[in-house]
Amino acid sequence: MSFKSPFPDVEIPDVSVFEFLFGAVAEEDLSRIALVDPKSGATTTYAQLISQIDAAAGALASRGIGVGDVVGILSPNIPAFATVFHGILRAGGTATTINALFTGPEIAKQLRDSGAKMLVTVSPMLEQAKAAAAEVGLADADLIVLDGDGQDASGHPNAADLLGAGLSAPEVSFDPSTHVAVLPYSSGTTGNPKGVALSHRNLVANVAQIRPLQGMGADDVVIAVLPFFHIYGMTVLLNAALYNRASLVVMPRFDLVEFLENIQNHKVTMAYIAPPVAVALAKHPIIDNYDLSSLHTMMSGAAPLDDELGQAVAKRLDLHMLQGYGMSELSPVSHIIPADTPGLLGQQDPPLSSTGWAVPNSENKIVDPASGAEIELPSEGLSEPGELWVKGPNVMLGYLNNEQATADTIDADGYLHTGDMAQVDPTGCVYIVDRLKELIKYKGYQVPPAELEALLLTNDRIADAAVIGVIEPESGEEIPKAFVVRQPDAEISAEEVIEFVASKVAPHKKVRAVEFIETIPKSASGKILRKDLRK
Repeated sequence: MSFKSPFPDVEIPDVSVFEFLFGAVAEEDLSRIALVDPKSGATTTYAQLISQIDAAAGALASRGIGVGDVVGILSPNIPAFATVFHGILRAGGTATTINALFTGPEIAKQLRDSGAKMLVTVSPMLEQAKAAAAEVGLADADLIVLDGDGQDASGHPNAADLLGAGLSAPEVSFDPSTHVAVLPYSSGTTGNPKGVALSHRNLVANVAQIRPLQGMGADDVVIAVLPFFHIYGMTVLLNAALYNRASLVVMPRFDLVEFLENIQNHKVTMAYIAPPVAVALAKHPIIDNYDLSSLHTMMSGAAPLDDELGQAVAKRLDLHMLQGYGMSELSPVSHIIPADTPGLLGQQDPPLSSTGWAVPNSENKIVDPASGAEIELPSEGLSEPGELWVKGPNVMLGYLNNEQATADTIDADGYLHTGDMAQVDPTGCVYIVDRLKELIKYKGYQVPPAELEALLLTNDRIADAAVIGVIEPESGEEIPKAFVVRQPDAEISAEEVIEFVASKVAPHKKVRAVEFIETIPKSASGKILRKDLRK
């Protein structure tokens, strides 16, 4: 049987993302600080941000970007990310956000697949951006380097070239429910990365769904260390914080000392993290050197948080620790432990081993993957495990140019099959217990085994290979491990295998352990039997 969210439905306006976030901004909010650059101390007010977004949209429109045109963003978290991202959407374009750690070939692959007509980047990433742009045939004028020397000096426009003209945002028209706003890339339940087509309505819906549960308000200061290019940072931080008129302290990368300094110096009240950060917060002695008393709420996502670890962080920092669950295909939040469980549901917080309840306007099923039978809510305790299915306005439109993968993921009734095994309690609180899918989650990043296996097989000294996720005893984290079959009479060491992969992929995708075996176990159809490798 299906079970609905226990929270009341929320209104989801039929508007664009820009109109939803900024269309009804109050006069008194225009002077509020939207973005803080802790390195320089520079701040951006809501009035300045809206003006910059309009100017960026006008500049992009003058350069040929219109409804449906795709623009890539290759950038770490910087205040200008918000301007560019929302400028693209304001112009009617589609933003494809690219992992800032990607190599040139990986960037080119996403640009080509998404059909991007332009790429926006920053100087530290210019080398790989130029290589990718050249590979896909983008002209110099279509590679924007925000902090570069400018079009006259380098051929690449910079922020001043874009915003200096002060052009007005164009008048555009599209259907928010079908027009693709963003194209993040996800491996879905299996295989190589695919473009996840998320509409304006998907993004609007998810901010509306989580707003009554987040407990975020205009007086909150939120530290933004999770990358905006990842759907978690894009929705839960960037869009949700702007909608709530909060202030975002923007960090380009995680550095523990800077993270702690920023919380202390800017009186940060809310933090959104991935579990590896929780390990440091629970155990590192340096934590005691900082005044973190302004923090009242911390939420973990992107990978499972251990209950004991989460409680240790909550006790040490004297804050409210929460957990959420989602995936790119769900815009991304589908489940959350709310900031005020007693007030909303009349009960205490569930254990942090749970992911909380389905967000408003959504419903779930737990389905036995072997029989296809729906698992009912139990009268007590936890149900039998089954695959979690999710239905709601946050479910993606589909995978870009991949009808088969879309049909394999979203059924005829509109339920998205997550590939995650879950249990549920009598109240509808969900516990993720395992993964049907083969993705490896390394520090919150998705690592698709199929991509690494294909790469390994390009090495002349490797006859066959398989990759699985294993738990590293020292850190307790999942890491990619390669099982390698050498070519006859060929010599290759574990170190050489690791170096070969590392030279061709982003750091989080690196193989971190290697085992040489005689043969890769496979089924009659040729599918790798990963369960045999895990024995």
